[in-house]
Amino acid sequence: MKKVLFIIAHHGFQPVEYGTAKKVLQSAGVQIITASNLSGVAVSSTNASVLVDIVLDDVEISNYDGIFFIGGPGALANMDNEKSYRIIREVAVSGKIWGAICISPRILASAGVLKNKKVTGWDKDNELAGIFVKAGAEYVHESVVVDENLITGNGPLAAEEWGRAIARALA
Repeated sequence: MKKVLFIIAHHGFQPVEYGTAKKVLQSAGVQIITASNLSGVAVSSTNASVLVDIVLDDVEISNYDGIFFIGGPGALANMDNEKSYRIIREVAVSGKIWGAICISPRILASAGVLKNKKVTGWDKDNELAGIFVKAGAEYVHESVVVDENLITGNGPLAAEEWGRAIARALA
């Protein structure tokens, strides 16, 4: 059975991105493990709760077939840090599938792993193109973008399509 790690903010993750993509992947026979910056119960932006399986400090990328960051209003505050960057940098060179959805591709940009990549993400503040250019990436205005092993999505409305793209990459 394939195993994918979803990384969420302990407070303020986007529940549709998490839940919809998780259902798509589980229906494809993929096991989802949930990681966060803190242990215990993570709370979404709509007060839904999810039990955290593993904290970022304990993540070993060799244990997963893919690693993905979920967005939401708490993502940058809780996930834009060296613990996340370590995981991103390791998975980016591992040959495994990886990526992010919504605001979380900005974390990938901050980690310095998007050079010469095509990516998408949340851009309601009209800052994403500049962030990606600075990171050496090309911003593609699509709901889901697949560039080799990197899979990005632009938000909750893309969650199902993003989940299907991950499932196809795992097949």
